[in-house]
Amino acid sequence: MSNLNILEFPDPRLTTVASEVDCFDDALKKLVKDMIQTMYSARGIGLAATQVNVHKRLLVLDVSENQDQPRVYINPRILVSSGEQDHEEGCLSVPGIYANVRRAENITVSAQDIDGNTFEEQLEGLHAVCVQHEMDHLIGRLFVDYLSPLKRNMVRKKLEKQRKVAAKEAEEHLVI
Repeated sequence: MSNLNILEFPDPRLTTVASEVDCFDDALKKLVKDMIQTMYSARGIGLAATQVNVHKRLLVLDVSENQDQPRVYINPRILVSSGEQDHEEGCLSVPGIYANVRRAENITVSAQDIDGNTFEEQLEGLHAVCVQHEMDHLIGRLFVDYLSPLKRNMVRKKLEKQRKVAAKEAEEHLVI
């Protein structure tokens, strides 16, 4: 298993709409394992393939307390949604930024597992929020797209500043 590079906002590749997964082979199994490893290494609870520059309808998540119950959703579709909840969300592609987003409180999702078998689940709370958040990535949307243009621009500037500081710190620690 290896860690994959996570794209960061405002990278335009994050706006790519993902295509259906139609081949359930060893390469897909390796991608899923790498995505789970990457999600855990980055201390996240969800990761969509779009975030690692693979534009397929695939997401992984683990909302368990001990981060020991990874879930895989391939070609996910929300069949039913009800209720509303506001939840503070963050994103591995928008590091250090958090904002409240309104999403459905309960969803029924249909998806395929790693072998191509179709399943349905009824989800609520954080699990429902996470699936909806990751599914947004598959259509090229990030949680910051729910913010006003002014707030989204502030997020962009804050991330640019963070990157400049990190680059300067890395440059200062170069050893020759």
